Amino acid sequence: MAIDKGLPLHYFADMVTAASDYLDFVKFGWGTSVVDRNVRDKIAVLRSEGVDFYFGGTLFEKYVLQGRFDEFRAMCRWYGCTFVEVSNGTIDLTDAAKADYVAELAKDFSVISEVGSKDQAKSENMAPHKWIGYIGADLDAGAVLVTLETRESGHGGICRPNGELRFGLIEEILASPISVDRLLFEAPTLELQSYFVTRLGPNVNMGNVATTDIIGLETVRLGLRSETLCVFESDIEPSYQQRR
Repeated sequence: MAIDKGLPLHYFADMVTAASDYLDFVKFGWGTSVVDRNVRDKIAVLRSEGVDFYFGGTLFEKYVLQGRFDEFRAMCRWYGCTFVEVSNGTIDLTDAAKADYVAELAKDFSVISEVGSKDQAKSENMAPHKWIGYIGADLDAGAVLVTLETRESGHGGICRPNGELRFGLIEEILASPISVDRLLFEAPTLELQSYFVTRLGPNVNMGNVATTDIIGLETVRLGLRSETLCVFESDIEPSYQQRR
């Protein structure tokens, strides 16, 4: 999943056309779809390239905060959304209530939920078993994917304030019964992308990827960049060491 922060239309179209083979979703970040006058044209570009889209969870939270949930659902229908994102990273919405919204929206859409707060202290103080519980609750409520929060800056959620991944948290989630195929790891930095490819393989789901990094990420997945060049070549005899 790549994130659009409000790119100019022609730049966006060029990006999608160049990288659509390596792209499943474009998320229109936070509430940019409200103020981007080109959003409908961008959606048309995505459809022509076979790429899905959804609006950032912060927009969902804005509607819920204003008591306009039905209007949010109607807006998503009007745009022809197949996918919607449900999150509680900013507003004071319990995870149980969030799961209820997942269940309600799953009647009409494929729901991608998000676990983790944009508030650094809140996320760091959430024990791994709670992360696992909230992920499971969202999946049980009908979510097709659960996103593990990391802001587009690479901080918050599954990362510490300095951008370091919370490795212990990730390992406990991976050790749980939850299928890794149902998880979408937000990985906006090369360091995070390389780690997840190395740890979980080239087909790991990653999101919040900058539009300029889509092709670069594919090279990371294929071992065509130094960070992962040797990761998938461990069984190859190093014949290059032999003198000729």
